[in-house]
Amino acid sequence: MKVFAISDLHLSGGVKDKPMDIFGESWQGYMEAIEADWKGKVSEGDVVLLAGDLSWGINLEEAAPDIARVCALPGRKVFIRGNHDYWWSALSKVRQALAPTAFAVQNDCIRLGNLLVCGSRLWQFSQNEEDEKLIARELIRLRLSLDCMQKMRREGDFVVVMCHYPPFNVRYEDSDFTRLIAAAKADAVVYGHLHGKNVRAERVVRKDGIPYYLTSCDLIDNTLIQIAEI
Repeated sequence: MKVFAISDLHLSGGVKDKPMDIFGESWQGYMEAIEADWKGKVSEGDVVLLAGDLSWGINLEEAAPDIARVCALPGRKVFIRGNHDYWWSALSKVRQALAPTAFAVQNDCIRLGNLLVCGSRLWQFSQNEEDEKLIARELIRLRLSLDCMQKMRREGDFVVVMCHYPPFNVRYEDSDFTRLIAAAKADAVVYGHLHGKNVRAERVVRKDGIPYYLTSCDLIDNTLIQIAEI
C-alpha cells in the first residue's frame, strides 16, 4: 500500500466565480494535471491524504460535485477540514456525503490496514487574542485525535498526522503542536494552507526525526507526493 498526499485543491464545481487561474500560471489546468498524475500513480489499494481546502462550496450541496470528482479517482481518500471548507458541517453528514472509499478525520483516528491517520485543522500563529483562543481549541482537538490513535495503535502501524495549517511558524520553530506530535511518536506529518510562488517553504522538513510534508498543490507542481509504502 502506497500513501500519497495533496491539499488545497480549492475546487468550484458547484459554485460560480471562483476560478483559481487568476492566481497565476500554476493554477491553469491544475486539476486536470492532478487527475492525470493521480491516475498514473494510485492503485485501488493505495491511500491519498487530502489535507484541507477541498472545495469553495459553502454547504454540502455546493461541495457535492467536488467531493464526487475526487472520490471518483483511484484509491482510498482521507479528508480533513481546511479553513475554507465551509461546507464541512456535522461530521455525520460529512461522512454520509462521502463515497465508501473515502473517510473524514475529526477529533479521532481512522485505520486503513496498518496505516493510522489522525490530526486536526490547527490554526495560524499570531499575537492576536482570538487566534490564541483558536490555537488552544485546536490543541485540544489534536490531543483528542492523538489519544484516539494511541488506543488503536499496534506494533507495525504507520502513523500519519494530517493538518491543514503548518504546525510551526515560518522559522520552523517548535510549538505546542509539534511537541504533541513528537510525544506521540508519529511517523510522518502532512500539512498545506501555504500558497504562491513567493512562499519561502521547504517541501519536507524534519523535526525530532519526523518528516513534515508540505502538500499545497501549487507548491508541489500539482502532483501527489508519496509519504510511505507500507
